[in-house]
Amino acid sequence: MGETVEIQVKIIKIHLVLLLLLCVIALVFFNRPMTWIYGYVFGGLIGVLNFVQLAKTMEKAVTLPMAKAQGYAASRYFIRYTITGVVLIVSLKADYIHALATVIGLVLIKFIILVTHLFDDKEYYKRIFKRKEEN
Repeated sequence: MGETVEIQVKIIKIHLVLLLLLCVIALVFFNRPMTWIYGYVFGGLIGVLNFVQLAKTMEKAVTLPMAKAQGYAASRYFIRYTITGVVLIVSLKADYIHALATVIGLVLIKFIILVTHLFDDKEYYKRIFKRKEEN
């Protein structure tokens, strides 16, 4: 267990820096910045919770037999998305939390994962764009 802790910490640090940046932008540009900040923090923290839970789920699922792993992963999937649904409902009902900021906070960690790992392997992209004459 815990094989992915280093990468989780790296992604969470980037996430927290971007959340802080979004909060500063909200303070500067929006007329009701606290609703945006509450939304960013609320969605961002739940996004991090879901990310960490997903990592723990996958680490445990790879140690289980296939039939048990499928059931375990599926049950954890529904738990994470139920939590996400509750968060969205709460942000829609509460007038002190901006719903769009909550969605941005939830999705931000997925964007970070995509951006930080999309361009990791430069050799992969060199092979893709290599001319056929060079093969």
